[in-house]
Amino acid sequence: MTQQSTGTAQRTRRVGLFAFVAAAVLALDVITKIVVAANLKMGHDPVSVLGGVFYLDQTRNSGAAFSLGAGFTVLLTVVALAVVAVILRSAGRLHSAAWACALGLVLGGAAGNLIDRLFREPGFLRGHVVDWISLFAPNGKYWPIFNIADAGIVCGAILAALLAVLGIEFDGRSARHHTSA
Repeated sequence: MTQQSTGTAQRTRRVGLFAFVAAAVLALDVITKIVVAANLKMGHDPVSVLGGVFYLDQTRNSGAAFSLGAGFTVLLTVVALAVVAVILRSAGRLHSAAWACALGLVLGGAAGNLIDRLFREPGFLRGHVVDWISLFAPNGKYWPIFNIADAGIVCGAILAALLAVLGIEFDGRSARHHTSA
């Protein structure tokens, strides 16, 4: 096998990993939101899980993370579409498994919340995101209520930041490798 075909096979596996992670986050997010919306009514007492480690507590969020930008739902939808497009465009250059996971987590999360923005009430491009996980206390007392998509975005962003700090590029090589050559 030539070096070029080995590189192509490696990139194909990384893109597959990226797609798998994104699809898994998206599927888990969509399924949990459907179950929560059908079974956990807003305004009812939150459900304690694992002795209060977290609570199931449905809310609707018209803003971004931590309910910031609640008046900018359409703009947030457009930004989410742009993020999805940029990540999809970058996926073909992936050679790093860690970057594939990071971008897959962010893409799956962005797509999950984007689906809510497009198809939930109050209407197209203005939909409110279903949030339902409250940590350590009900009603978002200690940490804002979030969902699986939010967790994917945050975990992916943390991993991406760590990779950037470590100087690991999409091709899996260290940035230091490029400067010393």
